[in-house]
Amino acid sequence: MSPLPEQLSADLRRFADLVPLDHGLAVVAVTRPDGTVHASVTNAGVLAHPLTGTLVVGIVTRGGTRKLHYLHTHARTTVVLRAGWKWAAVEGTAELAGPDDPLAGVDTPRLRMLLREIFTAAGGQHDDWDTYDQTMAAERRTAVLVTPERVLTNR
Repeated sequence: MSPLPEQLSADLRRFADLVPLDHGLAVVAVTRPDGTVHASVTNAGVLAHPLTGTLVVGIVTRGGTRKLHYLHTHARTTVVLRAGWKWAAVEGTAELAGPDDPLAGVDTPRLRMLLREIFTAAGGQHDDWDTYDQTMAAERRTAVLVTPERVLTNR
């Protein structure tokens, strides 16, 4: 995981500290148009927002997924990490940056690096970044950046 600033809030620090304990494995919950919850499992990590430097929770999703579709219509999400009986949840608004979701200030080369940053923030390692980049592009992967508005933990 990338080094995090010391000014990280205590609760966000608890969230970030769980990442290496189970490969950043997280449950992501978003709202369907009918108000029910759609949940899926992915990897998540804490990193600096590519434009503002504010700390966010990042995940990567494949283009064309239900999760991405729901985030287009309702950008609020909750990301939950757990390791044993320790858990932390971040609730907030998601911004999207991807080939089908341009984010002003994040061009194609910056998106390539952002996807890598999220992957490593979630504890990932790769021996062949060129292959990683090709796979991300072929799958039209999108960065999901969740700005924490509330962090819940079981201290």
